[in-house]
Parts: sequence; structure tokens; C-alpha cells
Amino acid sequence: MTDLVSLLHYGSIGLMACVSTIGVGMGQGSISRAAIDAINIQPAAQSNIVRIAVFGMVLLEFAAIAGVTFALFLLFGGPACVTLPVAVGEVGIALAISITGLLIGIASYYPAKEACLAVARQPFFGQPILRFMLLSQSIIQTPVIFGFIIGMFIRAQLICIPTLYDGIRLLFAGLCIGLGSLGPAIGLALFAQQACRGVGRNPGAYASLMSFTFISQAIIETPLLFSLLISLLCVSTQVCYDLTALYALISACLCVSIGTFGPGISSGRTAAAACKQIVERPEQYSILSKTSMFGQGIIDSSAIYAFLIALMIFFFR
Repeated sequence: MTDLVSLLHYGSIGLMACVSTIGVGMGQGSISRAAIDAINIQPAAQSNIVRIAVFGMVLLEFAAIAGVTFALFLLFGGPACVTLPVAVGEVGIALAISITGLLIGIASYYPAKEACLAVARQPFFGQPILRFMLLSQSIIQTPVIFGFIIGMFIRAQLICIPTLYDGIRLLFAGLCIGLGSLGPAIGLALFAQQACRGVGRNPGAYASLMSFTFISQAIIETPLLFSLLISLLCVSTQVCYDLTALYALISACLCVSIGTFGPGISSGRTAAAACKQIVERPEQYSILSKTSMFGQGIIDSSAIYAFLIALMIFFFR
């Protein structure tokens, strides 16, 4: 039993420290390569391209910092006595931090890459492109922020976990926000990539794309909010020795987190397609944006159904 506790405890610490940095390292390396390619295309825009690459890589650092911070918390500031329930709860923190960090590290590469290439196409439009990329990438970081919040809530309960049941509850709370980030993160990356590419192809559509990006990325992220709410409910509800309640919590977490996958990706693809058309036909912005938002709203209804079922499982078990 002691060996299992040590494995879970130190394994969680290592998972948080390394998995997030894998995604961040891959993303930063890809951004650097894209910047070099863009400079080769347009050497005169070197300063703006380098600025975009640096800002893009700096934003990625938050995921790595979150992983290292929690690793240090558990290594030096965790409970004095690590029991099996505590170690299982620590796995929940590791899942919340590492899955979101890995995803966002890779997903953030796409808008930064297209922003570098956009400056190569439009060297005198560097500052607006930089602002557009910062907006897109900042919103993409939301899953990491949510994972960090859930990790903090789980960490606050590690001192007083009474049973293994509650340790498993915290594990699935972390898994819920981790898995729930998959679809929205991919959808955000697909849309942000197309939006940054569009600014480079048609600077005249900048204002339309900016407003469209605010609304579309908010819609794409909506399923992620459902996972966050269920994770928070899971963290705040103790099950102690109630096995039926534990099964209900696990089912609710899996229901909402898996239910966000398809809607998150499909919503991102729909918004990306509309973004491409707006760039080609900016005079049709009104009809294209309304059609896209209507389609995204219908797509997100699937995530709403999963969320409602999860709530019913949670409260009417």
C-alpha cells in the first residue's frame, strides 16, 4: 500500500511538471519555425514577425508555469501525511493541469503560426495582426485557467479527505475539466488559425473579423463552461461512504466531459468556415455571421443536453 501511495504521489508531481511542458515546448518550437519561415518570405518584416513570435511563446508559458507551480505545491506544501485518498486526489490535480496544458500548448501554435505568415504577406499591417493574435491566443488559454482553478479547489481539500471515495471524487473532478477541454480547445485552434490567416489575406476585413472573433470564440468555449460547473459541483460534494453517490458523480463527470467533444470541434469548424467566407466577401458579413452563430447555437445544444443529463444524474441520483 505504501508503494502505491508513493507511486501516485510522486507520479502526479512528475506528470504535472512534464506533460504541460511537452505541449508548451512543442508549441514554442513550432512558433519559432513558423517565424523563421515567415522571415525567409519577407525579411523586411523581421522585427514584427519576431515580436509576434515572442508574444506567442510568452503566452504559452502560463501552462508550463501552472504545472511546475502545482508540482512544487505538492512536493513541499502538501499534507504532512500522504494517505491513499490524498494520493488519488493528487492524481485529479495532475489530470486537470497536465491535459489542459498539453492541449493548449499545441493548440496555441496555430494562430501564432498564421500571424507570422500574415505579417509576411502584409508587412505594413504588423501591429493590428499582433493585436488580433493576442486576442485569439488569450482566449485559447481559458482551459488552462479553468484547470488551474479546479486544481486549487482540489488542493484545498487534500488536507481533510476522509475516505478513498472522496479521493476518487476529486480524481474525476480533475478528469472532467481535462477531458472537457479537448473539443473546445481543438475548435478554438481551428477557428483562430483561420481568423489570423484571414487578416493576412484581407486586411480590409480586420474590423469585421475582430468582432466576429469575440463572439465566435465565446460560443466555442460554452461547452467548456459546462465541464467547469460539473467539476466544481463534484469538488464541493462529499460522498464519504456513499458508493451510489460516487457512481453518480463519476457518471455525471464523464457525461458532460465526453459530451463537449463533438460540439466544441464542430462549432470551431463552423466559425472557421464563416471566417473564410467573410474574408472573401466582407460585404456579406451580416448574413455570414448570423448564419454561423445560428449554426453554432444549434451545435451547442448537444452539449447542453449532456449538461442537463449530468445535472439530473447529480441531483436526482
